[in-house]
Order: sequence, then C-alpha cells, then structure tokens
Amino acid sequence: MPTRRGAALYAVDFAQERGWRRLRLLSSAANGYNRDYHAETAQGAQRPMMAVFHRDGDVIRHFWSSELFYAPCDPGQDPRHVGSLEPVWNLLDLTREGRPADWDEQLSYATAHPA
Repeated sequence: MPTRRGAALYAVDFAQERGWRRLRLLSSAANGYNRDYHAETAQGAQRPMMAVFHRDGDVIRHFWSSELFYAPCDPGQDPRHVGSLEPVWNLLDLTREGRPADWDEQLSYATAHPA
C-alpha cells in the first residue's frame, strides 16, 4: 500500500486522477512510519523508499526495503534503489545513449507539437 507523509486527501485525489480505484492509500503524517523505515531524514526531509511486508496469519513482517537508495551512485547517476520497478529507466538503460543526464520523468508532460 502506498504511503505518503502529507494529507491523505491529496493522495486520494492523485489516485482518482489516474483511475486507481482499487489501490488502498495510507498517510504516514501522524505516525513514525517514515522514520522507522528510513524514508525520512533526521531533519524531516522525505526519501523515496519502498518497503514490502508479508502477512502470515495474524503476524505482519517486514520482508524487503529499498535501502540501496543510500548506496553510493556512479558519478552523474541517480539512485537506482527501485530500478526494477521503474520501466522507463530500464528501457533507457538498454539504449546506446543510456539515461539522459538532463531529463527526469514527470507526472505529466506538455504537448511538444500541437495536434
């Protein structure tokens, strides 16, 4: 379940805009989840982390986290801690030019050429 530090209402609006009707969204604004799972610095800055939990009967256990966010990156490269879940970057890795140094994925893009 995706979590975010801010208000849950923003996350719900964001999900509805994308047609995510069956995805349960949670807010971590009123608890220590982000700190506990290394998704927040001591100064309160938010980090893009992913955690996987496994339910076994009544017990929920932490199974995996994307701690590679904190591993050193190659010069000029961004962290690749959830790279296997980011298909755009994986496709760019297969091109001769690789990942563009001056491009970041966006939530939406302006139309370059009017139809």
